[in-house]
Amino acid sequence: MNTTFKFWLAGAAATLASTPLAAQEAIGIDEKVNQIFANLTGPFVNLIFAPFPGTNFPWIVLWLVVAASVFTLYFGFVQFRYFKHAIQLVKGDFSDPNDAGEVSHFQALATALSGTVGLGNIAGVAVAVAIGGPGATFWMILAGLLGMASKFTECTLGVKYRNEYPDGTVSGGPMYYISKGFKELGLPGGKFLAVLFSVFCILGALGGGNMFQANQAHAQVSGIVGDYPGWITGIIFAGVVFAVIVGGIKSIASVTEKVVPIMGILYVGASLIILIVNYDMIGWAFGQIFEGAFTGLGVAGGMVGALIQGFKRAAFSSEAGVGSAAIAHSAVRTNEPITEGFVSLLEPLIDTVVICTMTALVIVISQQLVVDPLTGDYMLNEAGNAISTVDGNTGVTLTSAAFGASIGWFPYVLAVAVVLFAFSTIISWSYYGLKAWTYLFGEGKITELTFKIMFCIFIVIGAAASLGPVIDFSDAAVFAMAVVNIFCLYFLMKLVKKELFSYKSRMDSGEIKAFVQ
Repeated sequence: MNTTFKFWLAGAAATLASTPLAAQEAIGIDEKVNQIFANLTGPFVNLIFAPFPGTNFPWIVLWLVVAASVFTLYFGFVQFRYFKHAIQLVKGDFSDPNDAGEVSHFQALATALSGTVGLGNIAGVAVAVAIGGPGATFWMILAGLLGMASKFTECTLGVKYRNEYPDGTVSGGPMYYISKGFKELGLPGGKFLAVLFSVFCILGALGGGNMFQANQAHAQVSGIVGDYPGWITGIIFAGVVFAVIVGGIKSIASVTEKVVPIMGILYVGASLIILIVNYDMIGWAFGQIFEGAFTGLGVAGGMVGALIQGFKRAAFSSEAGVGSAAIAHSAVRTNEPITEGFVSLLEPLIDTVVICTMTALVIVISQQLVVDPLTGDYMLNEAGNAISTVDGNTGVTLTSAAFGASIGWFPYVLAVAVVLFAFSTIISWSYYGLKAWTYLFGEGKITELTFKIMFCIFIVIGAAASLGPVIDFSDAAVFAMAVVNIFCLYFLMKLVKKELFSYKSRMDSGEIKAFVQ
């Protein structure tokens, strides 16, 4: 879609929506889409987030955190021991351009980051802090650090068991390492589990990968320019996204390696300006985070509520253990699978520990969360399930209000960041879903084009549906991927340890050294 036509379409849609009758009909369409979507996805959501009997602790949260802890211990805190080497790999110090694969270490990292550094960092953190209080940030950081080991495990396997084709293209991810790895170990059920993961991955791509992104991007843009039907945003997004993803992983990587640094600098820079302006409150904000982590400061659920929200948001934001990033990393140019495991360590650090923490600090410092002046605890809303905010904002609108409280025009900067985050996440998840789709239905141009068109249709649906059903389905679909993936990683992690020992011994002997360009 060329630029002239895109602007024409946007102008025509805005003109059409300006008529009262058209607007009324469009809102009716939005409501119908929302109701149908909520009815279809409700049972699936309830199953994934079912709590342990007698508690409100979702079993899926413990599933992710325990796995991240096990991998951290099993690999001897690999996320800290090989951090420096991970930086060297991203810089290209050990890269041989003749290695098999389609993209560089940096491009693979950028593509995977563009799938994780998204609205989970903006809207998701706001949801976590509003429900679990500032203390949720502490547990978010801890989960992010532990999750680095989960990423290492799955991305190493992604490269080790990928398919390499004569034309130079590759396909990899959990569906491949589950089926091949189980077969290598003589374990039954590998093919069935790979198919099950692929189904959940497609659902995750259509839900968390684009519907939630389009939904929150529309919320931010309409908050700036005024309310208008969500399907208009959806159609514009779908057109631009299709123009990028039709070119495959090389086209996606070419875009993400440019967009990710820009949006990262834009968002982190904006956050730093607000923190510098309010430097005298940074110490107090960290105090609220640490105190709230262990007391809850009056939030619903207390300390446990803060812990649940922190872990839940970290998992959705970084996707550690979900298996999605392994699909992007599988396309890297390398003959050493373990190297991409090292590179992937950086994702949860950048995504969850740095960017999510900055968002939380801005929200706390802006004092958008209402505090009881007598007790110092946070006041709950009328429903009693979240902290009351100054203007009743939630999700991305809460983050926008937090930025705007310090500098009035910052919501406009945030709106640009939101659109970039949403766009980059959508194009990355289109690749994840595509690889799951082709695993199920076979490689081929017609098969690929069918998925890409369907994916873009779901962008429009996501922009039109309301936040509740979309975010619930998004979380459930993504976490369902983690159920299958982590179960299989427990069986396959000994293969990763074998790769790690081999690589370390060859580095120590000098067999592996920096590649001279």
